[in-house]
Amino acid sequence: MSEQDGDLGAPPGSAPVLRDALDALRERLHERFTPANADGVDWMALYESMRRRFASLGMRDLSADVDDFGMDAEAIASARPWLDLLYDRWWRVTVSGVEAVPRGRASLFVANHSGLLPWDGLMIAAALGRHQPAAPRARFLVADWLATLPFAQPWIARHGGVRACRENAERLLRTDRSVIAFPEGAKGAAKVFRQRYRVQRFGRGGVVRTALALGAPLVPVAVVGAEEAHPVLFKVETAARAFGLPFIPVTPTFPALGPLGIVPLPTKWSIVFGAPIETTELGPDAADDEILVWRMTEELRSQIQSMVEVGVRERPSVWR
Repeated sequence: MSEQDGDLGAPPGSAPVLRDALDALRERLHERFTPANADGVDWMALYESMRRRFASLGMRDLSADVDDFGMDAEAIASARPWLDLLYDRWWRVTVSGVEAVPRGRASLFVANHSGLLPWDGLMIAAALGRHQPAAPRARFLVADWLATLPFAQPWIARHGGVRACRENAERLLRTDRSVIAFPEGAKGAAKVFRQRYRVQRFGRGGVVRTALALGAPLVPVAVVGAEEAHPVLFKVETAARAFGLPFIPVTPTFPALGPLGIVPLPTKWSIVFGAPIETTELGPDAADDEILVWRMTEELRSQIQSMVEVGVRERPSVWR
């Protein structure tokens, strides 16, 4: 890379001119503001401090512990207080069945999905992190449109979100990192309130193929409470395309309350982990068996649907 390539924000030849101007200004300040007539103010030190601040304006030191998918351990540590607040106080998450989650092995967690924002992925990852703090943090998959938004993508990546595709899931599992998948995809995120907790079709069985190919355990997960946190009354799809969104949700608070309408409601959440489904005995060649993949996919979807229905039936109310 040439010197011009290293300064992408400045026109060619401008760097030497800028340095000369700064040197001349430094000399002029040194001549005019000496300690004897500066009333005790060290103007040169003040100038150097301001110069360093403006030179790094808008920049942030990157953590040394950033993995190949962009997850930043420092960012997660900084976010932990408000994630704990959401988990413990706002949604008051209760967890069951996590004791059966395999230890020392990367697993593929498959959950029902709701909402445009990946709150459910963050909360499932937090639940797993609390149960197995020594294990690598589980990564949650996000839809293409969300993973490519200019401002959302860096934040999501730093906190463990990964673009949803089979290649990424397999790469994570091969490196002993568990994956949280939402195979309903956009159909799950787009459910309106009257369709809540109806688990949609699981695409073409990508989660089952991935688990079979790598011999990873499939762990069904049911999340109850998330679908009322942002209850979608109806969707606006035509105008949403201009913003690169699949739809704009209309909820009881958005867009009526403006930015405040984005704040999720303090519903009561429960996360239930089902018994792991082992795939090692079937062998990697089973991933090419279309009938087997279809049957396992439907059984997995049906199991999650049953777990969701039990969770909805047994909760006292949406709020407690």
